[in-house]
Amino acid sequence: MTELIFLGIGVGALSGFFGIGGGTILIPLLLLLGYETKAAIGISVVQMVFSSIYGSYLNNKKGTLDISMVMIIGAGGFIGAIFSGFLTSSFDDRLLESIFLAFALFALLRMFFKTHKNKPQKDVNRVALFIIGLLIGAISMTIGVGGGILLVPVLVSFLHVELNKAISAGLFFVVFSSISGLISHSLSRHIDFESGIIIGLASLLGVYIGIVLKDRVDSVLQKRLLAGFYLLIVVYLINRIFV
Repeated sequence: MTELIFLGIGVGALSGFFGIGGGTILIPLLLLLGYETKAAIGISVVQMVFSSIYGSYLNNKKGTLDISMVMIIGAGGFIGAIFSGFLTSSFDDRLLESIFLAFALFALLRMFFKTHKNKPQKDVNRVALFIIGLLIGAISMTIGVGGGILLVPVLVSFLHVELNKAISAGLFFVVFSSISGLISHSLSRHIDFESGIIIGLASLLGVYIGIVLKDRVDSVLQKRLLAGFYLLIVVYLINRIFV
């Protein structure tokens, strides 16, 4: 139980700092602890519900959350994530881990594209935003990731959203996708609720720490740390799948 508490605090801190649901780091760590892939995905979904709701509450209080924009993307994410439990059941563990790797690799590569700091934020058609959310919700929750890991690079690179606001938006999106994913994965019986709740509650402290740090760190340094974080995940998964 103690290791799960410390795991939750660490994952929560990363979730708040980088605007991700926590699954990106939690799932590899659970795999290292001996959990099966589908069980790790289920636990990750539970943890994301806790961290994303609390983290979004804190971001909203700090004024870094654009609720109106994310509501549309989030609605698409909720619908897409409904199918995640069925999709997870349909794939074997190796394929799930390979999709996870592709997900992390895409996010890493996007971080090296130059952002247009002086360009105004783009206005995007609401249908397009909904479809973006739908696809990210379905794919991300199938592998136990909230979607922030992919949404943040999309918002920064394509829509020219400021990184700090994009991170807040990414975490808020996870609220929609994780709640829907929790329903779907519960019906598919992938979830170890006891472990998930312990990690989820412990992650609340970590989320607070991560968000406090996020607002004190320069955006350039934050982007470099995020790229380094993605790189560690990619290296680990390549080693696990192919070596």
